[in-house]
Amino acid sequence: MAREKFQTLTEPMFYILLTLREECCGTDIMTRVSALTRGRVDLGPGTLYNLLDSFQQAGMIRETSVSGRKRSYLITDKGRETLRAEYLRLLALTEDYKTCAGEEDLK
Repeated sequence: MAREKFQTLTEPMFYILLTLREECCGTDIMTRVSALTRGRVDLGPGTLYNLLDSFQQAGMIRETSVSGRKRSYLITDKGRETLRAEYLRLLALTEDYKTCAGEEDLK
């Protein structure tokens, strides 16, 4: 059975939504995600703008301002709910790992 869109988030999706708890433009999102993940998640413009468009169409973010080509965005309540659901899903995975892993695997 196919998964519903945004039922689970990829790392770039998670960090874009997390970053958009504060209003920012695409360039700021890329910079903040890279800083937050210490370079582990590197967003290219193609990935970023495709995801922003998908999030906007799904009502998870909204455009807050447009100045020439620069567009700023902010997370919506629906986006916050999706982000929180993913956070709780990741916590459940972590707890399952702790339950099944041996002591040496937790170090």
